[in-house]
Amino acid sequence: MMTNHPKRRVFYSFHYDADAWRAAQARNIGVTEHNSPVSDNKWEEIKRGGDRAIQRWIDDQMATRSCVVVLVGARTVDRPWIRYEIVKAWNDQKGLPAIHIHKLLNQDSKPANKGGNPFARIILPSKVSP
Repeated sequence: MMTNHPKRRVFYSFHYDADAWRAAQARNIGVTEHNSPVSDNKWEEIKRGGDRAIQRWIDDQMATRSCVVVLVGARTVDRPWIRYEIVKAWNDQKGLPAIHIHKLLNQDSKPANKGGNPFARIILPSKVSP
């Protein structure tokens, strides 16, 4: 017997400059409803607002999501905003899987090197029941 589960609203965490092309492919595999990607122009506008604007955008986007999928590329492990998104997802008790995307081809039809585990450098507190 199949159970109908509500569809997950997913926030994708990835290194925009290096992996936007690969991330778009991964996102389109199982096209999720209400999950349109941010345009290059919009992302540049957000970045111009500085760290507060970036954090506010991330927080706003993640507020309506039940899951954060970390798309791991060659340099994902070093990205401070991805670390922020992982910790926030954990603290907000959202689903938090990671998927290596290095074998997906970029716009030049080339794969990337496999990136490190972005969870390995983060120490998350264990949840303790009251």
